[in-house]
Amino acid sequence: DGSLDEAAVKRLARRQIDAGVHFLSPCGTTGEAPTLNHREKLGVVELVLEEAKGRVPVLAGAGGYDTREVVELARDMERVGAQGVLSVTPYYNKPTPEGLYQHFKAIAESIGIPVVLYNVPTRTSINLDVRTTLRLSEIPNIAGIKAPGDLAQMSEIIAGAREDFIVLSGEDPL
Repeated sequence: DGSLDEAAVKRLARRQIDAGVHFLSPCGTTGEAPTLNHREKLGVVELVLEEAKGRVPVLAGAGGYDTREVVELARDMERVGAQGVLSVTPYYNKPTPEGLYQHFKAIAESIGIPVVLYNVPTRTSINLDVRTTLRLSEIPNIAGIKAPGDLAQMSEIIAGAREDFIVLSGEDPL
């Protein structure tokens, strides 16, 4: 009926935890987030946190193309207890590298929990380039990036970023 199936959210979180995932990322861009309003996104994250019970960190999706709206969502995700946020590059409006830097910097400076950048150019039509990623990696609570399967780009990020900067791949073969 279009309402949030709370039991299913908890069941899916439990299934992933039992399967041995290292963290959960509710409200990511490939999942349910595009169809949820702000309140529903917070509800999903609260349900996942309740089910996780600290067994795995919860990296809540907080992305979009309106920086002010994303900052508000990231603050709310922190307030409900998420241990970090996953934030996708702004889609549709194709910001410049400096625009991307300022967008993610504003998010990181608005919260005290880690931010993981999400670069998925096949979905957003914008690539978070190596130079901009390396600049962002200097911001203390920008903890890493979920990057596309471009091994050369990922290798340059690994070589140039601080030692504890995490590079994740969303590509199953990698």
